[in-house]
Amino acid sequence: MQTTVNHSLTKQKAHSSTATFLLGIPLYVYVGVVASKLVILGILWDIAWHMSIGRDGLFSPPHVVVYIGAATAGLFAGYQVLKTSFWGSVIEKNKMVHFWGIFYSSLGGLFSIWGGIAALTSAPFDDWWHNTYGLDVQIFSPPHTVLLLGLMGVQVGAMVSVSAMLNRKEKIAYLSAKQNAIRTKRLQWMFVFAAGFLITSVFTTLSEFLDRWSMHDILFYQIGSVAFPLFLLATSRGSGMKWGATYIAITFMVFHWGVNATLRLLPAEPLLGPIYNKITTYQTLGFPVLLVFPAIGLDWLRDRFSAINDWWLSLIVGFTYVVIFFVVHYPFGNFILESPLARNWFWGSASWSYPNEPDWEYRYKFADWNITKGIDKWATGLGIALLLSLVSTRIGLVWGKWLQKVQR
Repeated sequence: MQTTVNHSLTKQKAHSSTATFLLGIPLYVYVGVVASKLVILGILWDIAWHMSIGRDGLFSPPHVVVYIGAATAGLFAGYQVLKTSFWGSVIEKNKMVHFWGIFYSSLGGLFSIWGGIAALTSAPFDDWWHNTYGLDVQIFSPPHTVLLLGLMGVQVGAMVSVSAMLNRKEKIAYLSAKQNAIRTKRLQWMFVFAAGFLITSVFTTLSEFLDRWSMHDILFYQIGSVAFPLFLLATSRGSGMKWGATYIAITFMVFHWGVNATLRLLPAEPLLGPIYNKITTYQTLGFPVLLVFPAIGLDWLRDRFSAINDWWLSLIVGFTYVVIFFVVHYPFGNFILESPLARNWFWGSASWSYPNEPDWEYRYKFADWNITKGIDKWATGLGIALLLSLVSTRIGLVWGKWLQKVQR
């Protein structure tokens, strides 16, 4: 009898210890954030694999990392759906979205499930595509597009799941006041990380238009003005942190740089011809765009003008974003592409795919087709970039307000 009591007490202590460590945050929410990191880690590795090794298959190591991330997010979210739907209490069900008349799920869980399904479905599609049309290194092939949309679904799912936990402002009964405060702070940082991984995916998807050869072309600024204000403002507002966009931009830059810089230290050998550039280590994407600078400006302005109407705020922030993005990246293009100081492990400008000619004339300089010439063309182009930024900013503010309200 005494042994049974002791065993029961031990189990209760273990459960209490685990619950305290998790701080009342469901395990699937933690898993979703980790999975959102794994999927983009696998994508960055896969791009480096194509640049350095060439030959791959359905179960190449980078693909496996992507599959694990997508499947894990979907499975844990799916388990939570079944657990809540058939064994959950009324209180638990009231915190979820009711769908198909039977099931209960968090909104973030639904994103994760459908994102995981889309990502895994793209795998055999991508394998068939390569077997039919041959190897390609284009990001915007049909299977790659399906994959990237699915992976972003997983990442949005992680972000929304964390948002719902943040917005409920719950106080967990078995936690002290200090632990509840730590819980809120942990959720905010989980949101920052998930948002940073999402922006990494957005940048990677658009990297063909945002590389170092494009920084003197107006299209670079137009693409950058439509893509990033939306995500920076939405996630900054959704994080509930004064410097949310800054922390998220730093997360994106450090993660993107860290993965690629680590890969550049690892051995790799081309296994598919033709081989024009003999390499011995992984070749990767270049240095990420310097989003931290416009992000600082956006955060400061959002705080400074927090009391004004969102329409006026979007005008101020949208204009400022374009100015900072241009002023930072135009001269940065000179350095990152042309300067010998950038041709090292840190900056990564010497990375060059094995099928490329190492002595290509424009490897380290801007080609005529990548340069916008004439003040009139720049004035018109930047005017279009400004309009795109204003639209992106306004949508971002609306999305961010929604992120502040989601609780399921």
